[in-house]
Amino acid sequence: MGKKQLDVLDKKEAQFMEGAAAKGHPKDKLTKIWNDWKAFAQYAFNKSHSTCYAFVAYQTAYLKAHYPSEYMAAVLNNQNNMEKITFFMEECRRMGVQVLGPDINESDMAFAVNKKGQIRFGLTGVKGVGDKAVESIIEERNERGPYKSVYDFAQRSNTRSVNRKSYENLVYGGGFDEFGLNRAQFFAKTDNGVLTGVERLIKYANDYQNVQNSSQSSLFGGGGVNSYIPEPAMPEAEEWPLIEKLKYEKEVIGMYLTGHPLDNFRVEMDRYCNSSISDLKNMQKARSGEGGEEIMTAFANLRKRGEICIGGLVSNVQHKMTKNGKPFGTFVLEDYNESYEFALFGEDYVRFRNLMMDGYFLHLKGIIEEKFKQKDNWDMKIMTMSLLSEMRDKLTKSLTVCLDLNALNSQLLDNIQDLITTNNQRYPVKNCTLRFMIKDREEAMLVELPSKSSKVNPSDDLMAEIFSLTNVQPVLN
Repeated sequence: MGKKQLDVLDKKEAQFMEGAAAKGHPKDKLTKIWNDWKAFAQYAFNKSHSTCYAFVAYQTAYLKAHYPSEYMAAVLNNQNNMEKITFFMEECRRMGVQVLGPDINESDMAFAVNKKGQIRFGLTGVKGVGDKAVESIIEERNERGPYKSVYDFAQRSNTRSVNRKSYENLVYGGGFDEFGLNRAQFFAKTDNGVLTGVERLIKYANDYQNVQNSSQSSLFGGGGVNSYIPEPAMPEAEEWPLIEKLKYEKEVIGMYLTGHPLDNFRVEMDRYCNSSISDLKNMQKARSGEGGEEIMTAFANLRKRGEICIGGLVSNVQHKMTKNGKPFGTFVLEDYNESYEFALFGEDYVRFRNLMMDGYFLHLKGIIEEKFKQKDNWDMKIMTMSLLSEMRDKLTKSLTVCLDLNALNSQLLDNIQDLITTNNQRYPVKNCTLRFMIKDREEAMLVELPSKSSKVNPSDDLMAEIFSLTNVQPVLN
């Protein structure tokens, strides 16, 4: 019963009924007992275990409700792989608990909660920094207070353990962001210099600490002009574009924290994609026989969907040759939560290889079919591949603003007209009609008012400004 082996249990039924009846037990009660046993065998659980688990569930639910940041920080610290950490990071976002990147003055060794109730990424989670370096950074901060600037950090850091790799990866992860320097400055050079910002800081740290050590060991305590080391000027440089900034961040932390490259395409992902990478991962599990009933149901729904549309960021592109000398290629497409590898051969590869570029944001349209005509070897066959940035211009026919009748007034309409005029001056006008849906709650009426003359460019700026003005999110159709 404990192992839920119903086939073994069924073989014992006749033996039990005959043996118990021979001892004089009534058949109706024996039938009830046996049916109860079969039900128990479907999901057997000890009562004492139930009590213990219920008590633990109550305690953790209480902590999650009343100490959400502390509870989720503890949960994150008890995960041993990036997939689970990413899953619980999503749970933090759902709960409204902010998870911030590493910070030289707030981060502890592992995930910890700051004074504002936000979770800070631990410094040991930054690749290439090393436990010794992290321990020395935190110990110095605890003894003498927060670091006031990158120069103060250089003066006080342990130069034997905090090396160039430590500096660079802390910069990539955002550890020095609070000091007002952008990340690109640490890797740029001055106009007439040969050292990057990081190299200047390391040289400054070594020179400063050498002079301090020399002064302390001298007979008269040193001091004077010889002990002064000027702070080096950091190079001027424009901040990296978001995609480059996030690329380095993911390399050293393992995930995107300050944003996501797809944030600029949220509208396209929501409006023009009917599936996600998670759906394809479920298909993969169903194909390998790993999935349970829930996975099989999800896969069946995916197949019923017909045309599959997904979007994401391209990475790990590889162009190869088969043993027969025919070209083919593979690439990984990732969205907010998952990633999936595609392989293209023959004509498909020839058609789409120009779009197989690392860093491209793509929209894929296709169908689910049996790969290579093999039974149950299901995969997505790509029919069309387009840039996500082109989807809005290609497919958007109208932009609809839904307004309440009571909120309408001449001032609001004038403000909307000004927004449209400004937007059309800033961006090229597209063949996108402006429509209004007016709701009369009292009469339960909905009136559609398309503009016959106004065409707009459905830009992110226009949609954000309309939302700011009306508190209603425009809809693309």
